[in-house]
Amino acid sequence: MSDISATYTVTGMTCGHCVASVTEEVGEIEGVTDVAVDLPTGAVTVTSTKPVTPDTIRAAVDEAGYSLV
Repeated sequence: MSDISATYTVTGMTCGHCVASVTEEVGEIEGVTDVAVDLPTGAVTVTSTKPVTPDTIRAAVDEAGYSLV
């Protein structure tokens, strides 16, 4: 089974600490193997071994203090 990738847009990130917070929270979701954040665009690409719902991603991003568009 191949990994699944999905890209989301997160608003409110302005610095490296923001990136680290989002990466940490999303990375704790069961099945997530990689989180790549592009600070200038707010794009967050999540790679996982199983499907992860957008609501699960939204909850992790909210926990980090940011918003999923």
